[in-house]
Amino acid sequence: MVENLPLRTEQFHGLTVEGYSRAAVQSYWRIPELKVGFDLGGSPWSFTGTPTFCVSHGHLDHLLCLPTIVARRRMMKMDPPTIYMPEEIVESAERLLRVWQRLDRGRMNCSLVGVKPGDEFELSREHVVTVFRTTHTVPSVGYVIWDRRHKLKPELVGRPQDEIRDLRLAGQTVTNEVRFPLVCYTGDTSPRGLDEYEPAYEARILITELTFYRKQHRREKIHKFGHMHLDDFVERADRFKNETIIVGHFSTRYHEAQLEQAIARRVPEELRQRMIVWV
Repeated sequence: MVENLPLRTEQFHGLTVEGYSRAAVQSYWRIPELKVGFDLGGSPWSFTGTPTFCVSHGHLDHLLCLPTIVARRRMMKMDPPTIYMPEEIVESAERLLRVWQRLDRGRMNCSLVGVKPGDEFELSREHVVTVFRTTHTVPSVGYVIWDRRHKLKPELVGRPQDEIRDLRLAGQTVTNEVRFPLVCYTGDTSPRGLDEYEPAYEARILITELTFYRKQHRREKIHKFGHMHLDDFVERADRFKNETIIVGHFSTRYHEAQLEQAIARRVPEELRQRMIVWV
């Protein structure tokens, strides 16, 4: 395996989370079991086999390696990737790929799919993705991956299998769809991005940003530029129902250990025990 970019790997609730995120540097994540990645600020070689990416917004540290993943998959004779992104940036991304195609002299084949808040698309038979609005300085969205199951309708529980089969063959629906929010990825956002979409607080795994932590950092300015402050988490401690909360995208103005110390001092224990500082 080629090790060409920083990459942390951890397992939570049967899923592997891999990635790296630092403000103004690079952000890239993936969940191998779901065959999906989030953002393309970097592209570790091991990400090449991931066929689907969900991009939150078009800033350089989140989209720099769009041509890289496309070109590498072509070089490895893999199918072109499918890349979801805010609909406002699709045209610019297509132009970018056409320029790189001239520079690289290799076709940049991929499917760029524009999405907007409220959209939904299938990731697999068992998983569906919903898109929600986040708040940043450019068009941005977040994504929730839902575990989707079909369960027998309550009124049919205990009925003979032959009877249920006959109802199904007669064209009647015998199951209800049941969904559970499995993973939420916000990309860069102010607190409003979470506050206006309750499933973000309910997903089993939440991957989000925590860019600033110092008391002297003015939160109104931080929110204006579409970012989160540590005190935003403290104020919302009771809202987080997530089993695991992964925070990254720390400002390069300070060392990771300083943030960890601030979390240990200021975040309530019940929330702190579920927070993973991604360094």
